[in-house]
Amino acid sequence: QVQVVESGGGLVQAGGSLRLSCVASGSLFRINGMGWYRQAPGKQRELVATITIGDMTNYADSVKGRFTISRDNAKNTVFLQMNSLKPEDTAVYYCYGDIRVTVSFASRTFWGQGTQVTVSS
Repeated sequence: QVQVVESGGGLVQAGGSLRLSCVASGSLFRINGMGWYRQAPGKQRELVATITIGDMTNYADSVKGRFTISRDNAKNTVFLQMNSLKPEDTAVYYCYGDIRVTVSFASRTFWGQGTQVTVSS
């Protein structure tokens, strides 16, 4: 069974930094795309950043220049370095991985349970 687990959230003052980590564990063949979404209270879940297996990245306009996504394929892990945090970055951050469980099956998306990031003004 594949699991995706985030860590690294917390409370930080505006202008501060946090680093989120997300690891996929269990029996899996390959992880294709990975990334982060976030959901603030009363708002829809929105894309934050994605990264392909070849390290091509994509960012929401609201985080460009402040957030950096990276991955360690050997450890099935994706990171989100968040700098210059703003109160509007406050949200639950969710990690996902497009994972092929075996060579015989197409990839499917696995989600983590989320980690809270709170930025105080």
